[in-house]
Amino acid sequence: MTNQESLKKAQSCLLGNYRREITMVRGSGSEIWDADGKRYLDMGGGVAVNSLGHAHPELVHALATQAATLVHCSNYFHNPQATRLAERLVQLTGPGRMFFCNSGLEADEALFKLARKFGHETGGRHVIITTLGSFHGRSLAGISATGQEKVKVGFGPPTPGFVHVPFNDLQAVADAITAETCAVLIEGIQGEGGIYCATAEYLLGLRELCDKHQLLLLIDAIQCGMYRTGCFQSTTRILEEQELAEPWLPDAISMAKSLGGGVPIGATWIAEKYTELLGPGSHGTTFGGNPLACAAANCVLDVIERDRLDVNARRQGERLASRLAVIAANHPRKIKECRGLGLMLGVAFHIDAGPVQAACLQAGLILLPAGGNTLRWLPALNVDDDSLDEAVEIFEEVVKLLPSEN
Repeated sequence: MTNQESLKKAQSCLLGNYRREITMVRGSGSEIWDADGKRYLDMGGGVAVNSLGHAHPELVHALATQAATLVHCSNYFHNPQATRLAERLVQLTGPGRMFFCNSGLEADEALFKLARKFGHETGGRHVIITTLGSFHGRSLAGISATGQEKVKVGFGPPTPGFVHVPFNDLQAVADAITAETCAVLIEGIQGEGGIYCATAEYLLGLRELCDKHQLLLLIDAIQCGMYRTGCFQSTTRILEEQELAEPWLPDAISMAKSLGGGVPIGATWIAEKYTELLGPGSHGTTFGGNPLACAAANCVLDVIERDRLDVNARRQGERLASRLAVIAANHPRKIKECRGLGLMLGVAFHIDAGPVQAACLQAGLILLPAGGNTLRWLPALNVDDDSLDEAVEIFEEVVKLLPSEN
């Protein structure tokens, strides 16, 4: 079946909430092929999901083995894969406990409910401060928490209890705190908002501010976590040059995307002192902690740890950032700036990124838009030199053909 045949069939039975014209049929590493046999270099990673690339043989084996053992058993019972994964994530993060779910949206929902429950038990507070440019999912609560008006259009009135302030502005957070505030929620690096990194001063100040006012500090690490920046959490990478007396930790963190390497799984880490807030019956999801999904996540962690993909993410991120900076310097009337950390980089243009993304796709390179004028680079954590170099060469040729800003 060709792309056109597939598109016609899909349009007859699938909701048109995505703009899709290409059918992908197989992948290997950083390469993916469509129904017409065209090859692409995937530097979008399924929106930061394919941490080991496509069809990684060990992930394939782990899924097949678990599928032949136990796929699902419900949350009325423990299963070894979920327990092992929870133990590892706690060791990587800090003292606390894990909640497993199916997606980043659900992981953020756990943050919302944790904050509400905390506020309920500390004076009836319910307002969560989030930031402009943020993205926290597409449920009604998620779009209300999100600091981008475009996702809210047509779905009002918003779910109450969210206030938005500028990102990286500590004073704005302080000014927004009232007697009803229970938490502050930020991303370590804003992904959908255009690849903007929190500063070390901002993170340190938020921790101090939240402690002062008895607020929960919540981190949405769905896109920027799981070693994408070269550290397990982006906040660790941002703060690594700070001389801290003790590790910096928020009160809860949402995770997903790269965690399962392509298999749907979300997770929420909650600091030990707040784990009793969500007791039996307070929160749950049917497929959360599913043995198959947890087996995938355990395999992803095994490969990352054994192959030191955190180191590879740093090395390749530095190579990529350097190459993109040269392209930007050579085309200042086309590219405004490059920003990001590790393998979470953005190139901001003087024009809307949509036509640039389309040109890259036509040339066989998959990149993702963000924040209107920015294209994101989110390759696999195990991306190799040859794939990255070829991708940059394609990108440079596309940039050369773009019109210059007048």
